[in-house]
Amino acid sequence: MQTEVVLCLGGNKGDREKLLSRAVESLCSRFQLVKLSPIYETEAWGGVAKGKFLNQLAVISTSWSAWEVLEAIQEIEAELGRTREEPWGDRTMDIDILFYGEEFIDTEKLKVPHPFIAERKFVLVPLLELFPDRKHPISGKTFAQMLRESEDKSEIEPYF
Repeated sequence: MQTEVVLCLGGNKGDREKLLSRAVESLCSRFQLVKLSPIYETEAWGGVAKGKFLNQLAVISTSWSAWEVLEAIQEIEAELGRTREEPWGDRTMDIDILFYGEEFIDTEKLKVPHPFIAERKFVLVPLLELFPDRKHPISGKTFAQMLRESEDKSEIEPYF
């Protein structure tokens, strides 16, 4: 059985555009790519990282479990030079699972839907673009409602 998985990719160290492209290529070598959002340049979120990020959402289809997907995306992060010194710090690549089908997962290692979706414009803007009518499975709000209510004041710009 195939599951639709929504991933958020982003980084602010190194050649951001090339690293994002390589992350997508690596995802394509492991999973069926369904669609990609446009790339956005965004301010750092969380108060630790310094440089601007490039962010993009990828929707994949897979028969792998959420745990296997998590392991694969952590391998991709490592291949692209990701180190985990500081939470929300500067990084070459970060890949988060936003949604894994309709599943709810709440463990120390993995929480799905991702718990910070409503707080991050760099996630909400492309979610709204990819899924204009979908509702968040917990809040029941559309992504447009969540974006209007978000307290995130950071700038998010299309990246050309």
